[in-house]
Amino acid sequence: MSKNDWALYRAILNKEVVPALGCTEPITISLAAARATETLGAFPERVTVLVSGNLLKNGMGVGVPGTGATGLDIAAAVGVTGGKSELALQVLRDLTEEQVEQARRLLAEGKVSIDVTDAGELLYAEVTVAAGGQTARCVIAREHAGIVLVERNGEVLLDKRQPAHEEKDEAWPLTIREVFEYATEAPLEDLDFILEAARMNQAAAAMGLESDWGLQVGRSMDRDLALGLRSDDIVSYATKLTAAASDARMEGAPLPVMSNSGSGNQGLTATLPVVAFAMRRGDSEEALVRALIMSHLAAIHLKHHLGRLSALCGASLAATAAGCGIVLLLGGGLKEVESTIRNTVGDIAGMICDGAKTSCALKVASCVEAAINAALLAMKGISIPGRDGIVEDDIEACIRNIGRLGSVGMVETDKVILDIMTSKGNGRAAKAV
Repeated sequence: MSKNDWALYRAILNKEVVPALGCTEPITISLAAARATETLGAFPERVTVLVSGNLLKNGMGVGVPGTGATGLDIAAAVGVTGGKSELALQVLRDLTEEQVEQARRLLAEGKVSIDVTDAGELLYAEVTVAAGGQTARCVIAREHAGIVLVERNGEVLLDKRQPAHEEKDEAWPLTIREVFEYATEAPLEDLDFILEAARMNQAAAAMGLESDWGLQVGRSMDRDLALGLRSDDIVSYATKLTAAASDARMEGAPLPVMSNSGSGNQGLTATLPVVAFAMRRGDSEEALVRALIMSHLAAIHLKHHLGRLSALCGASLAATAAGCGIVLLLGGGLKEVESTIRNTVGDIAGMICDGAKTSCALKVASCVEAAINAALLAMKGISIPGRDGIVEDDIEACIRNIGRLGSVGMVETDKVILDIMTSKGNGRAAKAV
């Protein structure tokens, strides 16, 4: 491994581990709406939103920061009235109450429409705004902040679209072995930027524990500890912190978190279990930094094989990666890291994603506990053998298998999930929470 490789890995981390305010699916809508409105240069009289089915699924039931409401329509409306596209996934950071009220009037007057489109992308959002006979359009595709097209009155101002026959086929540079070597051997001064993830995500956990956010999974665990119904051990602590942060985020708490691979919950799950172990064990700052790098880069590697959106819960992969980081704190090596991945895949592979919502905190908690159990087994030399199920002795083949399960095997599952969710009648309206 050369220092050129290390520079590439740092670049991947800088691209995929970024601050995000609010669930990234509705925020994608806000971002597209903000950019379209800025391009129009006038307050829109009409806002038309087209989204992929997967983005609809992941955005319909989660709180939009600063609004006290859920729904893609409120996300689009506040993107118009108060969004700043230069803030990317923190597009709603400076939203005011006056702008929220202005957005509510847009909705009440029926000026915002949401519909599903088959654009050939799992992650796709298109917002067109119109006023005084002028129009502007912004399209985001493949990545949550990936603006690929901007138009004004049909004139193309920005075009980064990829034709279907020209999809990128670049060689993926990561393997678990290389992630491990980078995390354990790269100079500390090149890695300690990851401590900002610990700071931001701990703040979200503290917020989730202080108030009755979301489903109150983390706060409920805290109460159970006080009542003696749970043991105040390191596993409970890690689970509680991560679930509490997800509680707050899923209800739209006005606090950014450090995301991973376009997901705030995945960023929380890749960070907080590792932080919890380091805090309770009294590990050094360097040990924490290297474990967090292991976790976040492993999460990116695992998610690469799955894709941005799928029917498989991304938190299960982020938790798997957190287990790898915990192994480093416990003194494990590459063998134990690989065993942790096999053990977690053999346990919770196939957990479905049925959209972003408050109950995601429960899934996060389940995944964290499963990954810690996998890591502790690995540290005892126990690993699911490659002959079992979708697990393989070759760790990269094992990772490809879980990616294939979610991106290919669960395609029909994804359609059924979306059909069930939208047929309940609450699919597109903003509702108070």
